[in-house]
Amino acid sequence: MTPKGAKSGHASSLDERITGALVGAAVGDALGGPVEGYSPEQILQRHAGRVHGIVGPWNGDDWRTARPIAPYHKGDGHVTDDTLMTHALVRVYAQVRDHLDAYAIADHLVPDLMTNPRWIPELEAEALPLQRLFLAEKWLVTRLHYGHVDPREAGVGNIVNCGAAMYMAPVGLVNAANPAGAYAEALDIAGAHQSSYGREAAAVFAAAVAAASTPGATPDSVVSACLSLAKDGTRAAIEQVCETASRHSDFESALTPLRTAVAPYDTVGPDYRQPSLGARRPSRLHTIEELPIALGMLLVSRGDYRHAVLGAVNYGRDCDSIATMAGAMAGALGSPVPEDWAKQVSGASRLDLWEPATTLTTVTREIFQRDVTRRRSHEAALTELGA
Repeated sequence: MTPKGAKSGHASSLDERITGALVGAAVGDALGGPVEGYSPEQILQRHAGRVHGIVGPWNGDDWRTARPIAPYHKGDGHVTDDTLMTHALVRVYAQVRDHLDAYAIADHLVPDLMTNPRWIPELEAEALPLQRLFLAEKWLVTRLHYGHVDPREAGVGNIVNCGAAMYMAPVGLVNAANPAGAYAEALDIAGAHQSSYGREAAAVFAAAVAAASTPGATPDSVVSACLSLAKDGTRAAIEQVCETASRHSDFESALTPLRTAVAPYDTVGPDYRQPSLGARRPSRLHTIEELPIALGMLLVSRGDYRHAVLGAVNYGRDCDSIATMAGAMAGALGSPVPEDWAKQVSGASRLDLWEPATTLTTVTREIFQRDVTRRRSHEAALTELGA
């Protein structure tokens, strides 16, 4: 599906892959934030052209009161809840230091969101991360902390959106070069947060990041790994969007065709801010929009980070999450994140974008050693049984 000459991953070490993915996700998030919710046409008009880097708030200095964005300072290099949740999941891995499940979300992620104040860039203040989260993510606290629901089933009843998928890159990195393992782990974790195609997308995105972290990976191999694991409407949408993307080599020409390709599977409808009656309801026929489009932009860009992220940003709609996913995958493939973007986002958001990557690299190596020990123990047991 990828155009000929597609770039393959060229980062050789685990720490380069993890750093590229996590820094790439955060930078994509920050670039997409100020134009989230708008159409490509509105973005073109507002910015007198396409967005080519970090821009200011949509409503300028009126961001504090302008609806529907208030009270969030989106723009100027500020990351959003996508990055806050991604870093929170890294902290859970740092506590558990092993593979995670839905219970780890209840036991570690939820308390972190509820009790540990942190700098929230969009609020320009220190606050509990919970106070920044969208209602679909606050569902975690409602169901797990107050409702005492079985963590494996807590996602049932939530609106079906990209809330779980947007922060699953760490799962793919812990399972680097093992897409099936990433898919299974993310599916378990996401059960605490989402159901239906929202949970499925979380698992497939983790698999995509794991596939991108494989030596010699290309955008085409990432998509192939996703299609081998994805189910129902998620698989159909990825196939259709990526088939369309394979016919384009620049994001400008791809913006409308990609939206047309995903539209039959998207429940939100043509007006992002006025969702349809069937929006975000469970279904085996539908998908979240963000993941297929991110994969499409990965193909259009031939894996180039800058091109993939700018395509995601200028697509509009939920473009901070689309750019988060595209940035994570391109970064994991080894395409370098522009240094000036990364430094500006880190400074503006008052976040060390590299520390979570350092932490996760150490934890990933520990988990791998545990996996090896467990596998050898299993092999020895089966050998003794005559297998």
